[in-house]
Amino acid sequence: MKKQDITPDLLLNAYASGIFPMAESRDDPSLFWVDPEERGIFPLDAFHIPKRLKRSVLQDKFTVTVDRCFRDVMQACAKSTAMRNETWINHRIENLYCDLHDQGFAHSVECWSGGELVGGLYGVCFKGAFFGESMFHTMTDASKVALVHLVGRLIAGGYTLLDAQFKTGHLEQFGLVEIFRSEYHSRLNEALQVEGDFYVFGSKTDGETVLQPITQTS
Repeated sequence: MKKQDITPDLLLNAYASGIFPMAESRDDPSLFWVDPEERGIFPLDAFHIPKRLKRSVLQDKFTVTVDRCFRDVMQACAKSTAMRNETWINHRIENLYCDLHDQGFAHSVECWSGGELVGGLYGVCFKGAFFGESMFHTMTDASKVALVHLVGRLIAGGYTLLDAQFKTGHLEQFGLVEIFRSEYHSRLNEALQVEGDFYVFGSKTDGETVLQPITQTS
């Protein structure tokens, strides 16, 4: 696929159709489209927070913001770690999603400690759906706290779908389930009829605020 074939508008339309791009590695400029037969999603009315993590959220161990440094979060997610030698986030994907962010269709959640970015996540946001892409942490629980803040924000903002793409053991602890493609497309179509408000809590939130909508729906 030629580099000029994918634009931010095409990328957004792809998500609305249930597909998303990936790359083989950070330095591979080519992309391929993915449409999984089974899709991992978080039911927003049944999101589970482990007790220890809930205490960490309430204690506001991290300062949590949104959209303060989107590209930095993407670059941190793309770094090689002991658990992940390669990444599917190549430079082309980074630039495309940063363009989507500039247009208001991609967001990041950041966790800070002592003024340092120590965890976060990012994803594509359209209508009533949030398509989670990747997360990272350099301090224990930072990415998990970011996820809890995201979920609370989405529920309060009227979203109906949180797509995690793939099922992993790490995400199952939060209530992630796997559904077939046909059911996913049905849920996606419903979400596209909704207008979510990502900034329902503004650009910065505390733990007590984000936990309230989660406990009310779980």
